[in-house]
This record gives sequence, structure tokens and C-alpha cells, in this order.
Amino acid sequence: MSAHRTSGYTKLEYVWLAADQSLRSKSRTIYNLSNGSLPPHWNYDGSSTGQAPCNDSEITLVPCRVFNDPFRGPPHKLVWCKGVKSDGTAAEGYNRDRAEEIFTTRGNEEMWFGMEQEYVFMKDGSVLGWVSDHYPRPQGPYYYSVGNDNIVGREIVEDHYTLCLEAGIRISGVNAEVMLGQWEYQVGPCEELTAGDELWMARYIMERICEKYGVSVCLHPKPVPGNWNGSGCHTNFSTRTMRDRGNKAYVDGVITRLRENHDDHMRVYGVDNDQRMTGEHETSSITRFTSGAGDRGASIRIPTDFVRNGYVSGYLEDRRPASNMDPYLVTAKIAETIIPVDQRR
Repeated sequence: MSAHRTSGYTKLEYVWLAADQSLRSKSRTIYNLSNGSLPPHWNYDGSSTGQAPCNDSEITLVPCRVFNDPFRGPPHKLVWCKGVKSDGTAAEGYNRDRAEEIFTTRGNEEMWFGMEQEYVFMKDGSVLGWVSDHYPRPQGPYYYSVGNDNIVGREIVEDHYTLCLEAGIRISGVNAEVMLGQWEYQVGPCEELTAGDELWMARYIMERICEKYGVSVCLHPKPVPGNWNGSGCHTNFSTRTMRDRGNKAYVDGVITRLRENHDDHMRVYGVDNDQRMTGEHETSSITRFTSGAGDRGASIRIPTDFVRNGYVSGYLEDRRPASNMDPYLVTAKIAETIIPVDQRR
């Protein structure tokens, strides 16, 4: 232990995942932290997060990315970590190593991802803005809307938007969604492994902001049964070839590989996604793969501008991932499927 000091310190908030992928964090003070370097390893009690027995409880926190701390301000940092058990393997709930393995063997395609995170605000067991004894007007007037009759939670959304940008997260936009109390933010474009890092940290920042407002965030893919849209995390993606020198034959090949591996994708695209992907409410069926230009009811949407440009420069949208998906699993599965083995190192 060193003597107490009152200057030259940085507050670090270490952020990680429990076994159920709930977000956890704790604070640490570091003196004379070197600029640009990753903070030191730390640990936590994995027996309290479903990741270790009590007699071998320590999970090592290994810093992966450092973000500006938008809550405490400079020079303080948020530290995104992965958890490692005493035997050197990843603790339950962590899939970053799997994504890293795929991306480091992908060849030179340099994938980019943009993820559209839909979510619903909840308060006292109900959707924010809903009266407990009846549903609001049917969906329709809430999408991209303004006004007290159509919008709830905008101040939370704006705080999140600002703080994500201050943290250094590439959040590219926000909007109200189809159901009252449902919103979306977009993270990206991000390169490969960083897509998962930034979406998880954006989720953490949202949870922190909601503490202030006394609400919670629901990522269930079908938060309200019936004639209401569910919540997805549509994942836009492109390869270097798709962006620089694409053509219809190349894109057709990508879509064919996605079709052939549809069931494998659905297994890692989120829990309870079958409740959302019914073939209604802007979804495809979970059991059937489809694609189409401008088709938001398809598994894969091909942007119409991409088609007009002769498939020379563009991206595809995978509309199948659920709102509660793990971005490491989804981005890695897309890369694994669409990049042929002979293009990998």
C-alpha cells in the first residue's frame, strides 16, 4: 500500500458480464495511469455472478477497451472487460474470444457492422407511458413522431445519445419506434470486434442513465404480446469486396450462404426470438429464410440504392437478430458464414 494521495488519480469503472449477460461494474482508483495503456487486470467474485464455485471464485477482469467516462468526466474512464476463470478459459457469458478467433482468421475482407438496437422503457411493471388498465392507441402514430400524445422518454434518449458520443462510442443516430415507449439507437459502422465492444458499452450507459429516471430497459424481443411490433437488433454488414468492388454475383453468393446456414444463425440470434419472428410485424418467419430489395419483412433486406448502383458499393441488413442478442455471437456468425474458408489465413 502506498501513502494517500489526492492528485494524479483516475477513477476507473470496470464493466463486465455475469453468466446471464446482465451488466456489472465496480470502481477503482489508479494513480499515474499511463495515457493510451490498458489498465491493470482486476478480479471479482464469480460465485456471486453464476460463473464460479465458492471454493474457486475469482474471475480475472481483463481490460479490452477503454472509453471516456461521461458520468464522471475527464480524466476518468470506463473499462470494458472480459472475464477469465482460473484455468484460463472464458467465464460463462463471455463470447468475445469466439468473435476474435473468427475475425483474426477472416482473410482481408475487413468487415464493418452497424447495429440498430431497439428497446422498450419500463416503469412499475408496465411500458412507460401506458396506462395500467388499457392499451394505448394502436401502433402507427408513434414511429419517428413528436408530441406528448406520441412520445415518452425522449429526455432519457437524448441523455444517452450525448453520453455515448462523449464516451467515444460511434452511435450514429436515435429514433422513436413503432410502439409507444419503444426506441432505437444505432451503433456503427464499427470494424469487426469493436462492434460488440461498443454495443455492450452503449447498453451499459443506458442502464446507468435509467437509474436517474427511475425506469428500466427491456430488451425482450416481444415485450408486449398481440398486435405490437417486437424489438430487434437489425445488423447491417459489409465486406471490403462489397464496399469497393461488389457485383450481383458476389452478393447473390453471400445471400446463398446465409440461406444455407439459416438455422445455425437462429440458434445464436437471441433468446425468445421465435416470439418476435412470426412473419408479421415487419419480420420474416423464424423457420423460413427470405431476401428482397427494400423488403423489411425479409430475413435479409437489400437496400434499394445498392441495387440501383449495380451492387458495386453497399451493405446488407440482417433483420433476424433479436434485441437481446449478443453482438459478438451475431457478428462472428455472419463473418464465419459469408467469408469462404479459402479467404481466411
